Parts: sequence; C-alpha cells; structure tokens
Amino acid sequence: MNLLGDPTSAARALPQQSIADPRILHARALKSPRFDRSIFNNLITLYSKSNLLDSSLRLFNQIPSPNIVSWTSLISAHSNSPLSLTLFISMLRHPILPNQRTIASLFKACVSLPRCLFFGFSLHALSFKLSLDTQPFSGSALVNFYSKYRLPMDAMKVFDEMPERDEVCYAAVIVGLAQNSKMIESLSLFAEMRSCNVGSTMYSVSGALRAVADLAALEQCRMIHGHAVVTGFDKNVIVGSALVDGYGKSGLVLDARKVFDENVDVMNIVGWNALMASYAQQGDANSVIELFQTMADRGFVPDEYSFLAALSVFYNAGLVGEAEMWLKRMKVEYGIEPWLEHYTCLIGALGRAGRLEDAERIATTMPFNPDAAVWRSLLSSCAHHGEADMALRMARRLLELDPHDDSAYSIAANALSAAGRWAEVADMRKSMKDRRVKKEGGKSWIEVMGKVHVFMAGERKHQRTEEIYTKLTELMEEIEKLGYKPVWDEMLHEVGQGECNNKFSGSPSGF
Repeated sequence: MNLLGDPTSAARALPQQSIADPRILHARALKSPRFDRSIFNNLITLYSKSNLLDSSLRLFNQIPSPNIVSWTSLISAHSNSPLSLTLFISMLRHPILPNQRTIASLFKACVSLPRCLFFGFSLHALSFKLSLDTQPFSGSALVNFYSKYRLPMDAMKVFDEMPERDEVCYAAVIVGLAQNSKMIESLSLFAEMRSCNVGSTMYSVSGALRAVADLAALEQCRMIHGHAVVTGFDKNVIVGSALVDGYGKSGLVLDARKVFDENVDVMNIVGWNALMASYAQQGDANSVIELFQTMADRGFVPDEYSFLAALSVFYNAGLVGEAEMWLKRMKVEYGIEPWLEHYTCLIGALGRAGRLEDAERIATTMPFNPDAAVWRSLLSSCAHHGEADMALRMARRLLELDPHDDSAYSIAANALSAAGRWAEVADMRKSMKDRRVKKEGGKSWIEVMGKVHVFMAGERKHQRTEEIYTKLTELMEEIEKLGYKPVWDEMLHEVGQGECNNKFSGSPSGF
C-alpha cells in the first residue's frame, strides 16, 4: 500500500496520535511522486478539520491551478469566517463557477456570520441562474438559511420547487418550520415524508418532536415516539432530549422521566434542562432542585437554561425568596449573567407575593429594557392585589410598547372596576374603541385521535356543535344536582357559540 500518495488512505492507516496532526501526512505526501492537485485538496480539508486554518490557506496558495474542488475545500474550511465570502468573490473573478457544495458552504457561512442576509439573497440569485438552488445539497442549505433568518415561507417555497427531495431536504424544512413556530406545517411535512417513503434522520424526528412539544399534542408525541423506537432513533441523545421535552410540555412528566431514565447515560445538558423544565411547568420545586444537584454531581455545569428552569418553578410555585437566592447564585457562584427571561421570573414571583414596588424597581433597574411580558406580568399582579393606580401605570407602560395590546385595556379596566372607579373604566373602554382595539377571542383546543380541535369564542361552525352543547347542558344539570349553582353558565352559553376547527385536516394521524 502506498501511503505517501494518498493522505486519506494514510490517515486511515496511521496510528491515532498521527491522525491528529495533518502536518505529518503533508510531510509524507511531499515525498510521494504522485503529489498532485487532488492531494492538495484533501490536505486542505484535513487541515481545516484540525483547525489549522492558516496552514490550509498557505497550502492553497501553493496549488498551481486551483480547481472548483480546491476553492470549495478552502471556502468550507473558513465557513465560520468572513474570509469565506471574500474567497468566493476571488473565485468568481478567476473565473470559476461554484458547484452545489460551494453554495452549501456559503449559505452555512451566511447563517453563522452576522448581517449576511443580503449576501444570501445575492447568492440565491446566482444559484438560481446556475440551476443549483433546487439541487438537494445546496437546496437544503438554502432552506436552512431562510429558516435561520426567520423567513419560513421563503424556506418553504425553496423546498416546494425542489424536484427531488431526500431525507436531508425534509429534515431541513421540518426543523426550520418548527423553529419558526409553524408547528402544524412541520408535522404535516413529517407525515408527507413518511408517506413518500423517504427515510427519517435524527434531525427530522427531533424537529417533529419540537413541533409536538410546542403544540402540547400528546397523541402525536406518542406516535412519533413509536416511530423513533422502530427506526432506532429513540436512543439518540438529540431525539431523546426532544422526547423528554415533548412529554413534559404535554403534561406527562412521568413519561418524560421514563424516557430520560432510559437514556440517562447518554443525556447531555439539553436533556437535563428539558426534564427540569417539565417539572418546573408543574410547579414541582423539589424535583427541580433535586435534578439540578444530581446533574451537578454527574459533572454537568449548569447553564442559562438550567437556571431558567429553576427560576420558572419558583415563579410558578410562588417561592419568591428562593427566586431571589437562585438569581444571586447564578451570578456569584457560576458567573452566568442572567437574561431578560430570568429577571422576568423574579419580577413575576415578587408580583405574586404582593411585593409590587420591589418588582417594579427590578424592572426599571435591570440591565435590559423591559419587554411587554414584564409589564403584563406586573399589570396582572397589580390587578390581583387591587392596586388600581399602579395597574394604570403598568398599563401605560405596556401600551407604550404596543398601543394595540388588548390585555392592557382589559386587565386595567378590571382593576378599576374592582375599585369602583367606573368613570375611568368608561374612559378606558372609550380609548380602546377610539384606537379600534378589539379583545382577542378566547381559544381552547383538545387533541382527539391525533387531531387537534380548536375552539374559538363567538363562532359555531363545527360539524358536531349540537352534540357538544347537548353534552354541555347535561354536565351543567349534573353540576346543579350536586348542589353547585354556577355563576358563569350564562357566559358559557354565550361563548358556547364556539368554533371547533380541525386544524389538522390533511395532517398526520399516524406514521
């Protein structure tokens, strides 16, 4: 075997300690009589994988006539650096046209680098002219580019125009739609992928599970879990973490814990955080603290999401003292700077405890500009504790951010009416009418046999509406027989004009 002529073969045959340093392979290749351009290209890739980027650039400059493979190897090596874009412009000036792997590396660079949206637009135009935008490799990278820049409909358009879609293409669009809150579309494409006999990847399965988690669609979670077991992805750390998150957000913490325990030996910090967040959603502070300590004992260093789970459970459980202590611990003991979300948890806990002035002080002195969630949380706390004047002040702050936020008007009006300040309630209603702000209708949903039925207030369009309200009347009668006299039955019959739309029409009911 001639190890000198083929660095890739040499890499396979050399001891492991030699593979770590491609300079040894380079030295041996220099002695080979077959030291041609293909070996240069392979060495550039090996140098980049060893993070010796300067060496890869020097080697490229020694190539007498670099071809598209040479340029693509170098551009890929520097895909996390602005140099990749500069190299691409130089390549075009030689002139050498890109192939789909070059395009894919450049879209990866546009995602990893800041302020590259318009460069990506230009790159898309070029790839369109060269008929590369619909190729599976470059098309998947383009889908990922639009998804990362929060342009899911553009990503979907690219996907729709691809004549051939492999598992990588589907994974890119399923994950991208889930990341952009297009949950139903993401699940629909997962079902389409399975019906077309396209294989799953750990990314497509985890992307579908992310959509399931945000929808809290329990039956869908169970079906995708079954698919993961059949394909063997249930033991994958990415899919396992997504399953924990899916079951947790669906309210089945015991199922989430079972999946976690089955994969505990391979779970990373993401899986631990997902399980803690599941317990936090239920207000189970003891389980969150216990998991936090066990995670640390196993050698995992808590991150921002770990502390967010802890602070969330203290907020949900109304443990304001613990929330203050853990926010301080986060900064002092672990050197982690809190995010706005961490401060929001503390502000919410203080508000629930009636410490409204302390909550407002933190909101106005924290190193972030308070967002609508902060002021809305404080507004709700003021209304709950009957502080009408402070509620008005919080409502004004909320309306400064969004003059059409219907919750600011309705919560403040409730606080004023509870204090008997009817003239101000009338003024609030008038302001709401003058600005043409309408209160968003109530919405609820239920999942039945893998389909989500959404009920909207004020409409009556579901095909089984009569059955639904016949059953509601029966339940009301049974409540009254037990001695309860609901004060809200008039409201129920009014809201009972509810629409029940099947938002999953045409979407997956099984895989």
